[in-house]
Amino acid sequence: MTQIPPSLPLRALFDAQYNASRAQVDVPLALRRDRLARLRALIDTHAPALAEAVEADFGVRSPQLTEAADLFVLRAGMAQLHKHLPGWMKPQRVATPLYLQPARAHIQRQPLGVVGVIGPWNYPLQLTFGPAATALAAGNRVMLKPSELTPHASALMATLVQQAFAADEFSVVLGGPDVAQDFSRLPFDHLFFTGSTQVGRQVAAAAATNLTPTTLELGGKSPCVIDASCDLNDAAVKIAHGKLLNAGQTCIAPDYVLLPRDREAEFERAYTAAVARLFPSIAGNPDYAAIVSERHQARLVAMLDEAQAGGARVVDVAPPGGTSGDARQMNPVLVFDAAPGVRLMGEEIFGPILPVVAYDGIDDAIAFINLRPRPLALYWFGSDTAARDRLLNRTVSGGVTVNDTLMHIAHEGLPFGGVGESGWGSYHGEAGFLRFTQQKPVLVQSRWAMGQLFYPPYGARFQRVMGLLKRWL
Repeated sequence: MTQIPPSLPLRALFDAQYNASRAQVDVPLALRRDRLARLRALIDTHAPALAEAVEADFGVRSPQLTEAADLFVLRAGMAQLHKHLPGWMKPQRVATPLYLQPARAHIQRQPLGVVGVIGPWNYPLQLTFGPAATALAAGNRVMLKPSELTPHASALMATLVQQAFAADEFSVVLGGPDVAQDFSRLPFDHLFFTGSTQVGRQVAAAAATNLTPTTLELGGKSPCVIDASCDLNDAAVKIAHGKLLNAGQTCIAPDYVLLPRDREAEFERAYTAAVARLFPSIAGNPDYAAIVSERHQARLVAMLDEAQAGGARVVDVAPPGGTSGDARQMNPVLVFDAAPGVRLMGEEIFGPILPVVAYDGIDDAIAFINLRPRPLALYWFGSDTAARDRLLNRTVSGGVTVNDTLMHIAHEGLPFGGVGESGWGSYHGEAGFLRFTQQKPVLVQSRWAMGQLFYPPYGARFQRVMGLLKRWL
């Protein structure tokens, strides 16, 4: 992996962006849109090369998958930023209470300054350029640290950004975990991280040294609840798509299924058929991504072996046939009756393994979810709206899709983020713009201000004024 050029060390790059952000605090709409346009042109012009780089990093991942899961989502988000940016930038008028009238008040929206973005490997374009674009739209300078596990994509991103932007506007920093640690310790005005909960704790601790505010987009065990009123065949296709997109290497993938007891065999048949419909073959199928590395695959195999040794029933649901593919194209499997203490039931899986947990009633499903850390996503399938509302009202999660999976992340009008161990802070759309914006309250006093009524010395007039206000409040 290429490291930072000696002529421009990490701290010097930060200082250049910091000084530029302080020299130009008021960033006009035209400049913000110009930066967005340059990033959009970079993506559109070099989309095939970027998809090829991602494919080289994974071993198997079709350009069409990268187009759908990375580039399309990026374009949709950037289109919304361009469209709504003028309105989002405007000062927001705020009503003034009686006791402060005739003063006027508004909220001025200003850039924070320098935003650091640490991106993951699973969607190396969407989850890096996405938050970077939002930070640029908010008027900030951006330093981006992509994952070292996608070296081809990361290196190409660095080259293209360097060609389109000045270093003190937007720059990409390459390197491994040591660079990431140093990056996290920089005194950013905001630090945005997407990745595992374990690494997120380290990032938050490093940022706390400088009191740097953070957004942590983590993960966790996102449940998929199947209600008794559900059409299993329809649900199975949507669950299989959400689980097997990118071979399960998705932070909001269904991590496990909660299924009404005695419907296990029916779900197994429906899910097997759904997998065959989406992926007629696994080995050699470019639409079925490989696990990103041998280390990650070994972890998944170890989790599966532990569950099986503990009595779990493991069902390989891969369709027969297919040519010889990448050794890391791991077959999709269902796991029934996994012991509660195994890693498969305690850790985020991040692969094509789907445990199925039987429940007796909706309250049992709710209790199962609430005994665990709050998930990044929750999915519910069924037509019983009373059961649905009972579940949604009694559980807390980062986001929800009803009768489908993943799709809430594609709605740019909805904030996206976690809660508790699945992260904090939201982005996408206006929520993301505000995440990277200082909302500065401004009160403009009138020459006819009544503030002197509250000045000492406190006498009879003060008591009369307070008496009137108490009756009004």
